[in-house]
Amino acid sequence: MSAAREEKIVIVGGGLAGASAACILAAAGHPPLLIERDAKPRHKVCGEFLSIEAQAYLDYLGIDLETLGASRIARIRLVQGRSTTEADLPFLARGLSRKVLDETVLRQATIRGARIVRGVSVKTISPDGIGLRLDAGTNGEILAQNLFLASGKHDVRGVKREPAGTMNDLIGFKGHYRLAQAHQAALEGSVEVMLFSDGYAGLQLVEEGIANLCLVVTRRYFGNSGKSWDRLLARIAEECPHLGERLDGAQPLFDQPLSIFQIPYGFLHEPQADDPPGLFRLGDQAAVIPSFTGDGMSIALHSGCLAASIFLAQGQACATFQRRLREDVRRSVRVASTLNAALRYRLGQQAVFHLCRAWPAAMRHVTSLTRVQEAAVTGALAIR
Repeated sequence: MSAAREEKIVIVGGGLAGASAACILAAAGHPPLLIERDAKPRHKVCGEFLSIEAQAYLDYLGIDLETLGASRIARIRLVQGRSTTEADLPFLARGLSRKVLDETVLRQATIRGARIVRGVSVKTISPDGIGLRLDAGTNGEILAQNLFLASGKHDVRGVKREPAGTMNDLIGFKGHYRLAQAHQAALEGSVEVMLFSDGYAGLQLVEEGIANLCLVVTRRYFGNSGKSWDRLLARIAEECPHLGERLDGAQPLFDQPLSIFQIPYGFLHEPQADDPPGLFRLGDQAAVIPSFTGDGMSIALHSGCLAASIFLAQGQACATFQRRLREDVRRSVRVASTLNAALRYRLGQQAVFHLCRAWPAAMRHVTSLTRVQEAAVTGALAIR
């Protein structure tokens, strides 16, 4: 093999999981090399909902959501057809675009001493002696003693996930809109979850009064909509007029919606005896929770902070980290996956909606069950 430059710690991926790990490692005197494939800041397919747990981690990292203009979200509104029901959230949530948030956390990692390389894609990762060899394309080969894999939903050859048993026939879409003034005012302070055949949509405000629309549909539903974004929205609006009303007079801020395919909802990495030493799997490389829960960002932040803290306390204790992370998020992923399976079908949607309308506290209860638990957050931040 060709000579490779050696690095003690390499992080692949500059999203919330990778950037949060970089912040903690760099602040502790172990500045990592972080490789981010995007050359410039960009939007990502994400609901952009920050739970109280995500806020706790961001505060720990020194990120001021108030300064960034994050919206405030206190209520959840569930919509099916022309019917709605709502309840107070068990916490004050915030809304902020991933483009702003990710760059802010990356900038914090840089300030603390992390080295950030942008516009570089890692093509393959393979075990090599006591480390892991990365083919970083034009950036050459790197031999990492410790690798934090935070490439999100994008797998890297050689260390791909095994998503057996997950729901991977789904497509996620995302668009930002400037709503008409009346609809922006009606949405203020709430996140709306809208149910329709073979999918659901979420709508909330982020910074500067921008509305983020994220939705998940089956490939079949999208195909039956002519594989057209406009036709897809029109079809959903027929089933859920509430969404059509919200978008009436709205100005789309993206030329085209963002999309992502084959999302492995329900994936939970299980440590194996033959896992490469020194490999920490973070974020969606460790667990993928259905998006309607709004907990994906807190899981990403939890995994990044937990991995960095365990590394600083115990060194190359990858198996310890993966087992603890799995235990921390297993309940929330399983509850969310069960609900996600029910919400794929009309009868399941009707049952969930009628339960929530008859017992609004059910929405608060489900919200609590699909969160990273407070004890796990406190424990991760206490490790040293």
